[in-house]
Amino acid sequence: MMHAQRRARRAGAALAAVLTWAGLLAGAAGCTSHGTDGMLGKPRSAEDTIRVSPDDGSRGVRPEEGLRVRVPAGRLESVKVVKSQDAQDSPVPGRIGEDGTTWRPDDPKLALAAKYAVDAVALDGHGRRVARHVTFTTYVPDERFIGYVVPENRSTVGTGMIVSLEFNRRIRDRAAVERAVRVTSVPKAEIAPHWFGRNRLDFRPETYWKPGTKVTVELRLRDVEAAPGVYGLQYRTFSFTVGRSQVSVVDAAAHTMEVRRDGALLSTVPITAGAPTSTTYNGKMVVTEMLEVTRMNGATVGFKRADGKGEYDIPDVPHAMRLTSSGTFLHGNYWARGVFGTANVSHGCVGLRDVKGGSSATPAGWFFDRSLVGDVVEVVNSDDKKVAPDNGLGGWNMDWKAWKAGSAVK
Repeated sequence: MMHAQRRARRAGAALAAVLTWAGLLAGAAGCTSHGTDGMLGKPRSAEDTIRVSPDDGSRGVRPEEGLRVRVPAGRLESVKVVKSQDAQDSPVPGRIGEDGTTWRPDDPKLALAAKYAVDAVALDGHGRRVARHVTFTTYVPDERFIGYVVPENRSTVGTGMIVSLEFNRRIRDRAAVERAVRVTSVPKAEIAPHWFGRNRLDFRPETYWKPGTKVTVELRLRDVEAAPGVYGLQYRTFSFTVGRSQVSVVDAAAHTMEVRRDGALLSTVPITAGAPTSTTYNGKMVVTEMLEVTRMNGATVGFKRADGKGEYDIPDVPHAMRLTSSGTFLHGNYWARGVFGTANVSHGCVGLRDVKGGSSATPAGWFFDRSLVGDVVEVVNSDDKKVAPDNGLGGWNMDWKAWKAGSAVK
């Protein structure tokens, strides 16, 4: 009887030792990301359970390589991905597939010059929970491109404003860049893009904007590859408001300018246009710059004397409004006498009577005070060609069909 009791106690102690050892194993499994393949099987690592591509610690990952999280056996419970770019953290949206084995981001392309952190939790094939943390960094390009945009953000402009982007690099893949720019308006209007060469993209509606229109420009150029190895840098949105309508028609033969506000004649102003040897362009031009006073030197636009100096050099031209990038202005003129309304004597600009230093009481000052960037000035009856559509914002000189044909997206 005593021998039987001692054998029972030894068996109980052995069973307790086995249970204690099993409990330690279970406790260890609960405190680590490593599981076991069976009670005495080989431990299964988190790397084997949760596969992440790109690999942990990868550098210079190209955007087209993408990101994927998967489990060969079992299912994913959660995946959290954070992108760190330009000192800002942002979540990367994505979803786990219906079978629970794969997670992919909504955007298949990775961002450039960014660090990604992936935290995934999964149940392996034996129902054990495993967690994994992975980080990697993406390719930092040597060359970037940006677009310089007009008009300015939050500005109020005239009805002739054209949205224009001038890029600092030649754009090889114009379609990719064009798709990354979106221009919309309220009230809604059809707005079409047109490329001028390889570094300028303009947008406009078929006719002048309706007064009061709100226009939004979205630049989604960041990481867009415009040429081999050249990627965009900007990701921003800006907007502007269209003010009242003002269209002024300069009749170079009659030496007058009719100023119409919302279709009604506001005033007829006497002017002087380009002389017979330096005529003013015909066509529709848009005010792109307004300067209270500026210097004008003929040498900068090709009017030079034999000694190389400018045919004119006026340090204080008042009330100057730029109409073309080649140097056509509508401006105040205080140095000419008895020519306004009677003769054309300028080097191609449109001149209005003014005084030295400028005055709001003169025709030039009156017009300047009532003008906006984006207003239209149309010149007619000049003995010159029509202004080129890419000279300033001259796109209104193209018909709608020709304008829309300038899109790179077919």
